[in-house]
Amino acid sequence: MSKKKIALVTGASSGLGREFVRKLLEEDVEEIWAVARNKEKLEKLIYDYGERIKIFPMDLTVRENIAHLQQRLAAEGDISIRFLVNNAGFAKFCSYYDISVEESLNMMDLNMGAVVALGLVCIPYMESGSYMINIASLAAFFPLPYQNIYSSTKAFVRNYTRALNVELKDKKIHAIAVCPGWIKTELYERAMIGAKKGTTVFSAMTEPEVVVGKALKDAKKGRDISVYGAFAKSAHFFAKIIPQRIVMKLWVRMQKLN
Repeated sequence: MSKKKIALVTGASSGLGREFVRKLLEEDVEEIWAVARNKEKLEKLIYDYGERIKIFPMDLTVRENIAHLQQRLAAEGDISIRFLVNNAGFAKFCSYYDISVEESLNMMDLNMGAVVALGLVCIPYMESGSYMINIASLAAFFPLPYQNIYSSTKAFVRNYTRALNVELKDKKIHAIAVCPGWIKTELYERAMIGAKKGTTVFSAMTEPEVVVGKALKDAKKGRDISVYGAFAKSAHFFAKIIPQRIVMKLWVRMQKLN
């Protein structure tokens, strides 16, 4: 009896996550497990894409919910996770004094902790030819004032994923960090809180579908990082040669935060 093939996508209710769900329906998987906090939006995925979508309304910063997912996987019996997409995350574009301790730690728990936890939970069910796709950001390339926590969490995701990819090579499981620039998603609604100082200039905004399409192609090509678009690729290049103190000055100037 063959194993049931599934894909698991976090932050699946909108934006990049929803687009990953749509694209993964074209892959050789029998079910897509869609994880997000908003139950109504998750139910709309079933309405739009059919019964192959299985929904899991939960907050991944709550440890008990990670344990619940682990138990559900164990209860499934013979399964193979062909794709794990760690997309859940959020940002706050503001100064350090505009964000509480609780919000700061919650951002770190979701952007980093959930990525690590889901990896540890899912890797035992992944096998040769499986993919772990972790959503980082263009912000992973630099320390960015006025989104200092967000950019730091994405640097963690980038470094963690690339190192993990090396460790997983003997199992022929592939991990890739996706580092897009600005994307037209709902992230900005939560990130922009009306702070006196915060990110407000979003250059070269792009659509989720092109980022997802390139991420899947790059994963299948064996790359450990995916960067879409001329703007993001230029930033990636210059991050390697320009001192970070200069990059931070340029960033502050570009965002008109002097």
